[in-house]
Amino acid sequence: MARFEIPEGWTAQAYRFALDPTPTQLRGLASHAGAARFTHNHMLALVKAVMDQRAAERSYGVPDSELTPAVGWSLPALRKAWNQRKAWCAPWWAENSKEAYNTGLDGLARGLDAWSASRRGQRAGRALGFPRFKTSRTPRSVRFTTGTIRCEADRRHISLPRLGAVRTHESTRKLARRIEAGTARILSATVRQDSAGRWHCALQVIVEAKTRPAHARRSAHPVVGVDVGVKADSLLVIATPDGVEVERVTAPKSLSAAQSRLRALQRRAARQHGRYDPQTRTRQQPSKRWRRTQDRIGRTHTHVAAVRRDVLHKATTALAQQHDVVVVETLNAAGMCAKGGARKRGLNRALADAALAEIRRMLGYKTRWYGSHFVEADRFFPSSKLCTACGRRKPNLTLADRVFECDGCGMRIDRDLGAAINLARLGVPPIVGEQSPAGSGSAAGRGAMLETDPAPAGDAAGDETSTPHHHKVDQTGTASPQGEAA
Repeated sequence: MARFEIPEGWTAQAYRFALDPTPTQLRGLASHAGAARFTHNHMLALVKAVMDQRAAERSYGVPDSELTPAVGWSLPALRKAWNQRKAWCAPWWAENSKEAYNTGLDGLARGLDAWSASRRGQRAGRALGFPRFKTSRTPRSVRFTTGTIRCEADRRHISLPRLGAVRTHESTRKLARRIEAGTARILSATVRQDSAGRWHCALQVIVEAKTRPAHARRSAHPVVGVDVGVKADSLLVIATPDGVEVERVTAPKSLSAAQSRLRALQRRAARQHGRYDPQTRTRQQPSKRWRRTQDRIGRTHTHVAAVRRDVLHKATTALAQQHDVVVVETLNAAGMCAKGGARKRGLNRALADAALAEIRRMLGYKTRWYGSHFVEADRFFPSSKLCTACGRRKPNLTLADRVFECDGCGMRIDRDLGAAINLARLGVPPIVGEQSPAGSGSAAGRGAMLETDPAPAGDAAGDETSTPHHHKVDQTGTASPQGEAA
């Protein structure tokens, strides 16, 4: 099946709206999400059982031609196997949209594909484990790619398959205006429940001619470097190549501000009759008070995330709209929080509260929207350890050293400001012009990568939630060039 290609001059975007569903629609949403989870777990159990059976048969010397037939790992193969089994394993399947079951199957296909690619060394990042079963505590979500998906004319409802018109908590006019003008097209809708219990609908849309707004203020500094940090007064330090500090964005520290409330709520929950009894090591029916406390904990975390997301969106939008070239550092955010144990607990919490990886991700797509250039410094570029005056490197700089003092020329400068200046110098026009095509390599000797190509079609495909599988994976994990498992 051919993948959906974004037309020339269009770009992918998502619109997210909070929902106010009726009690009947709430039950329908929960049923669809539960059906997606059931399908994922049922087919994962089948895949594991077949893999174990084939491994046992091989241990007894059974030839490959006589082994138990394998279950394909592609989405079409999983869907075919599910359709053959759903009549007896899920007699209630007709109560929900087929998209609910397709959501679970697509998630399983993507997980198996990612695990197989990781085992073969074809996937960047840490090694991935085999897909796991989803529990009742897994965030509930379902994705619709076919059927009626539209914004109603009153701009206060979104129509979804089998659920009807669901009222939105806010107006949908921003998207409705584009659809009415013919400059937007809805591809799919993903409905998800957050930790506070509220349902949200994210509409995946392609929009035409998304450019820099006419009212956007243009900065006098076309090229800037952005150094990210965890200190309260310097979440983002923005500077120019000639050493001018443009702005400092303060960190919201929303998680730190909510720690006292979270500590009290979690201690209260520990005193109540919860879901798990640590003495008998068994699951039990939780009390209503414990459930209410968990709801309060979820609402607190949702508020923390909303405050953080608001600050990051405003800061990154301003950077993408006001400047022509934005240079950021590439940080291994997951690796920075991976080790350290209890002695590094405070720093790990601060790193998570700052959401360093989100800043680079947001700038990546917003610079494409508004026509600016996005340059990523190499992960090993020593932006904080280089002198802005003479270029001498200071290798023994620690996190406690907040002022950089050069051993060669005696230059003294704020550590974060110096890092932002060094990053900005990677994006000056002569150097950007020498870059190889976006994503193809680094600049000679400077360790920067230019990211300016239009948004790829990749995840914006709208021809159902299909997963590309260009290889064949045996039940033992070996790859072959076909589309299903042998």
